[in-house]
Amino acid sequence: MTTAKIALLPGDGVGPEVIGAAVQVLEQVKGHEWSFTEAPFGIQGINATGSVFPDETRRACEDADAVLLGAVGGPAGSAAGGLRPEAGLLALRKHFGVFANLRPVKVWAPLLEFAPVKPELLTGVDILFVRELVGGIYFGTREEPPNTLMLDSTAGAYDTMAYSVPEVSRVAKVAFEAARLRDHRLASVDKANVLASSRLWRRTVDLMAADYPDVQVLHQLVDSFAMQLITRPQAWDVVVTGNMFGDILSDEASILAGSLGMLPSASLNEGKFGIYEPIHGSAPDIAGKGIANPTGTILSAAMLLRYSLGLEDAAHQIEQAVEQALLSGIRTADIAGTGPVTSTTEFTQEIIHQLSQLSQ
Repeated sequence: MTTAKIALLPGDGVGPEVIGAAVQVLEQVKGHEWSFTEAPFGIQGINATGSVFPDETRRACEDADAVLLGAVGGPAGSAAGGLRPEAGLLALRKHFGVFANLRPVKVWAPLLEFAPVKPELLTGVDILFVRELVGGIYFGTREEPPNTLMLDSTAGAYDTMAYSVPEVSRVAKVAFEAARLRDHRLASVDKANVLASSRLWRRTVDLMAADYPDVQVLHQLVDSFAMQLITRPQAWDVVVTGNMFGDILSDEASILAGSLGMLPSASLNEGKFGIYEPIHGSAPDIAGKGIANPTGTILSAAMLLRYSLGLEDAAHQIEQAVEQALLSGIRTADIAGTGPVTSTTEFTQEIIHQLSQLSQ
């Protein structure tokens, strides 16, 4: 029996709702025990403690085997003191050194009709984005004028995209190793025709490719790839890219899966520790209505079992349960089309039912 400590950071908006759903599913996994510790984060943390990343939250995460995170953010001005809750997310990632963000994009057969892409282009699509997460423009040197800036001011602002060879090498290694376990194809996405940091990225990936002769490497410019991701989604298997490009492209890829609410993610460091979260935001417009899609968070919990705890069979069972729930016809609003809509609770209970069937 596995006993593991999991830190829960429900965060803002629909975060508490989808985290609650994932916890219910985890509690149904037989043969294992979980110890959950909930801690404030996002706007909740700012308003409670005045900190974007409260000390008690940091300690709870340090004491855990993994972190399950809901979402951060909300309407402008909803955080005390004008602090940005997203800054806490960046601080969390940096503190734990989770440099490799895995974002799988799988097209589920029951949802083909809900994607705004021709079904014949989507059959069999299964892409793994490997996004560098603690470097690049999100963490580079920046300057920003005060909020009192007048429109006629000559002040400016800048954000710096900087990458080193070690930063590129370690995330590229994760991508190469993943490609070896899949279809031996790796697309590296950059903007090497314009950016010096991208030219270093490309040269580093090329040097590493010599150690992986069984992996086919294809370099893609980000603007061209953004188009081909929609027009040729079946052409891609593992995609490695920088922080900002990975953020944008994986969100774009959500339409292949039918909804942003379907996509999970795992952010991993050099060891087994990880931060697991759906890629969607806090969706304040639907918070508290009980209609959020919990799939991305439930699948993130499955990734937690796989990558941090080594429980492949349990992870696979949860993924199978999600697929069986979709095959049953149950739908939350974002994937219902013109059909009947079920609540977050009803959707979660159907997954739990399917999980119990698989466990017999």
